[in-house]
Amino acid sequence: MRAALAQINVTVGDLAGNAQRIFEAAETAVAAGAQLLLTPELSLCGYPPEDLLLRPSFVEACQQCLQQLARQLAALPITVVVGLPLPQPGLRGRSVQAPQCLNGAAVLQAGRVIGHYAKRELPNYQVFDERRYFVSGRDLGLPPLVFDVAGTRVGLLICEDAWFSAPALEAKAAGAQVLAVINASPFHVGKPAEREARMAQTARETQLPLWFAHLSGGQDELVFDGASFALDAQGDVCARAPMFTEQLLVLDDGRGSITPLPSLHAQIWGALTTGVRDYLGKSGFPGAIIGLSGGIDSALVLAVAVDAIGADKVHAVMMPSPYTADISWIDAREMAERLKVRYEEIRIDPLFATFNQGLAPSFEDRAADTTEENLQARIRGTLLMALSNKFGRLVLTTGNKSEMATGYCTLYGDMAGGFAVIKDVAKTLVFELARWRNQQGPEVIPLRIIERPPSAELRPDQKDEDSLPPYAILDAILARYMEEDASVEQLLAEGFDAAHVEKVTRLIKTSEYKRRQAPIGIRITHRSFGRDWRYPITNRFRA
Repeated sequence: MRAALAQINVTVGDLAGNAQRIFEAAETAVAAGAQLLLTPELSLCGYPPEDLLLRPSFVEACQQCLQQLARQLAALPITVVVGLPLPQPGLRGRSVQAPQCLNGAAVLQAGRVIGHYAKRELPNYQVFDERRYFVSGRDLGLPPLVFDVAGTRVGLLICEDAWFSAPALEAKAAGAQVLAVINASPFHVGKPAEREARMAQTARETQLPLWFAHLSGGQDELVFDGASFALDAQGDVCARAPMFTEQLLVLDDGRGSITPLPSLHAQIWGALTTGVRDYLGKSGFPGAIIGLSGGIDSALVLAVAVDAIGADKVHAVMMPSPYTADISWIDAREMAERLKVRYEEIRIDPLFATFNQGLAPSFEDRAADTTEENLQARIRGTLLMALSNKFGRLVLTTGNKSEMATGYCTLYGDMAGGFAVIKDVAKTLVFELARWRNQQGPEVIPLRIIERPPSAELRPDQKDEDSLPPYAILDAILARYMEEDASVEQLLAEGFDAAHVEKVTRLIKTSEYKRRQAPIGIRITHRSFGRDWRYPITNRFRA
């Protein structure tokens, strides 16, 4: 049998647009001689639809759209698997806050639905919250779905089902000769290899080939990396699609082209550019505005933005203060020239002086402190948001994960904006990505920006490490404590300095109120500040 895996980029709630994408993929698959097309998990409505699933009208609209799609596909000689929420019978009248539906899939053949399948294993960890929305097919006692295509018995699974033994073994017991797995599995560093390794275990355990159709594209803070693949019964890769792009992967008896997995830095860059491109594009913003400081963080965000949406849609603004070094001006201008973006400079000295004059009576007899530093950041944030209002472009913030963790950022200042591109990128990784991007050529980030000691430039001779531990130490503690849930005792036993551990863990706790007010940002680790991290702001516990 010839099959096709439709690695498509859908948009949550765009039922008609998503259905059209599925239909076009089916037409292309038929032209390639395919008899079966697999589309990703919840491909008809987009993933994750979140609380849209609590609205019966949304689930009903998905059913209507499915019937229209079935009629549209009737003329094509191909079986199509479509992911969508399925209503659970007999639930009318229950609280709208209770799960109303199933995470399901429909098999379309000759203009009609020949079968339904309901996901059995509902993930409820990390970014997943599926028990809030779905009822498990297993809990309802629904059988596995095995259907025939050109004499081959295909057993259908949805994403998490294939991470467990029981659903795959049940499909085999029902007569499956191949496992078809439809997926929406969010990216984090290392996830593609982890995913393939786990699916290989499932293939070997069942002694069945496994075909994995995966979503591609960005949805809010989540990014889906594609890299759909096929495995033989021994778990060996027989086909793989590229990452972070739409692709129809055609399989001849389970075999097809194999695209190598990129390096980790290339994967992260793909996630960041995809996240920016789809957040702006799907939300309807015509471009981006970035406050360019001459430092490494804004330089990296500018490079990502240009790679994502093109230089013509990016506006860089340098806003020097009395403490901005001349080399910051020079480096910011040079980078803007290298990337050919619109660039302008707005001095904040007059505004800063006016604010200080207006506040002088209130601040009488009080020395300057971080208040005046934050005031500069807030003036810049106000200017960027004014430009955003006037021209409709979205402000991309430039704070990294190390700053988000420790609160080394200013509310309504450098945190002001609509999308936080490197919110989940630790400072040490910022430097690595800058060097990696320059190696891809041409060099877009001036070397001095990478080599200079980081500074907010909000007071004379300021350096980040005046206020924080060295970033190599800070990021190591952050990775163990925040991402891996290591205890303070474990950190001390591993040799971290007690003063550094105390400071970093204390700052993480006391900065929670800031993070709750930060814009969403692209998730690239298995634990980011956002959907993965849910700590109370008012909280007196200290380890």
